Amino acid sequence: MPTAEFTTIHVAAEGDLGHLALDRPEKLNPLGTTTLLELAAAARWFDEQAAVKVVIVSGRGRSFSAGADLASFGDPAANQGLDPRAAADAGRQMADAIEAMNAVTVAALHGHCIGGGLVLAAACDLRVAAEDTYFSIPEVDLGIPLAWGGIPRLVREIGPAMTRELVLTCRPFTAAEARALGFLNRVVPADRLQAEVDELAAGLRTKSRLTLAATKRHVNAVLETMSGAAGSWSDADGLVTALHDPESRSAGADYLARVRND
Repeated sequence: MPTAEFTTIHVAAEGDLGHLALDRPEKLNPLGTTTLLELAAAARWFDEQAAVKVVIVSGRGRSFSAGADLASFGDPAANQGLDPRAAADAGRQMADAIEAMNAVTVAALHGHCIGGGLVLAAACDLRVAAEDTYFSIPEVDLGIPLAWGGIPRLVREIGPAMTRELVLTCRPFTAAEARALGFLNRVVPADRLQAEVDELAAGLRTKSRLTLAATKRHVNAVLETMSGAAGSWSDADGLVTALHDPESRSAGADYLARVRND
C-alpha cells in the first residue's frame, strides 16, 4: 500500500482508492501553514498514483476541521520560514491543488467544519456530512476576509445571496441547511457516515478513470466560467492587510476572547 510521509496529515492509497485524513485530532485538526502546504503536496502525490480514481478526504477524531490554526494566528514562527504574504497564500494553494486533483475527491464531514475547513470541503468534488455536523465561517469576526478562494467557491455552490449572509454574519448553520443550500450532496446519521462514504466511493470506483477525469474537468471548467477561483491569488494581500489593520485586529482579539471564555 503506497503511503506518503507527512507530519499533520495521513495519506495512503489502496489500489484505486486513496485516503487523505487531517491528523491532529487533539486540536480538532486546525489548518496551520504546515498542514496547508502538506495538503497541497499530498494532492500532487495522489496525481502521481496512476491507479487512484477516488480519494476520501476526512478528519480524524471528533471533527473534520476547526479551521485556521488560531494558536499560530499571525505568528511568524509558525509559517515555515515563509514571508507573510507567501504564508497567507498557502491556503489558496491548498484549495487549488485539491480541486485540481486527477482523482474524484469525496469529503466526509463530521463534528466541526469551520472557516478554512469549509473551504477545503468546498474544494472537494462531493461532500457527505453527518447530520450533527456544525458549520460556520467566522473569518469576519476574526477581523480577516474569507480567503483561500473561499468566496468564489461558495458563490458557485450556494449562490451570492447566501454567501454574503453566511460570510458577513458568521452565524453557524446545520448540515440540513447546508444540504438545502446545495453545499452538501448527502446528509446521513453520524453512525452511517463512514459506510455512506465508502458506498459512494465504491460506486465511483466501478467507472473508468478516463470518464471520471473527463467529467470532473468539464464540470470544473464550467464552474470557472461561472465564478472562477483563478483570481484568488490576491486573497493573500487582503489577509496581510487585515493583519496590520488596527480595527480588524481589535475585532479579532475581542472575538478570540469571547471564544476562550465560552
